[in-house]
Amino acid sequence: MDTINHFTDKANLYTKYRPSYPKECIDDLLSKSHATGNCLVADIGSGTGIFSHLLLARGLKVMAVEPNADMRKEAEQSLSQFEGFHSVGGKAEDTKLGDSSIDLVTVAQAFHWFDKEKFKQECQRILKPARKVALVWNSRDLSNEIIKENEEICRRLCPDFSGFSGGIAGTPGVFAQFFKDGKYEFQSYPNHFELDYQGFLGRNLSASYSPKKDDKQFVPFVEALSDLFVKYNHNGIILYPNTTITYLGNV
Repeated sequence: MDTINHFTDKANLYTKYRPSYPKECIDDLLSKSHATGNCLVADIGSGTGIFSHLLLARGLKVMAVEPNADMRKEAEQSLSQFEGFHSVGGKAEDTKLGDSSIDLVTVAQAFHWFDKEKFKQECQRILKPARKVALVWNSRDLSNEIIKENEEICRRLCPDFSGFSGGIAGTPGVFAQFFKDGKYEFQSYPNHFELDYQGFLGRNLSASYSPKKDDKQFVPFVEALSDLFVKYNHNGIILYPNTTITYLGNV
């Protein structure tokens, strides 16, 4: 499957409608990984630069590695003011970065796309000794009725849908196999967000699996989402329950 081009033509939607990450999450990751202002971070699968921006704002130098040209261009336009920002047209399994050059590897909302074993080997190559990898997701509350019905719409109308976050949620064995000796630190942070109609629609349309405008399922998808918004909104707003989860460890 061609995963690189899944987000082509969606970069603008992604920038506008994808949520950011809590300050406490960034504080903890940088503290536990001993990443100071002099450190070089490789943000892999950096997309439009949402997570890279948070790192750059802390004064870190960031190698933003992203294979999709549209997403990379969006990041370059929005982050060019940061002296420490460097855009790299590489993949998780072939980052183009130097051996033992990186103080911290971060992956936000992208690990489920990677070849896990090849990415692990690439991390071992580019990381300095004893340095860590942080895997981060904004994860929906799958027990919530809005999320359940949103998921049902995606399963019915999005042929590429395999579950939110690439279907990786609830599979701890993947992380035990990725991290050295199966050891990692797990943390979660409440990160609920409120969405108006455009935000709710945009959040769904920014997903890799969502139909594009010229797909036959696009109109039925938008109509089903509109009905869901009408059903659950309160004064034009839906509360979208979300948790930011992190996995941190050596590889």
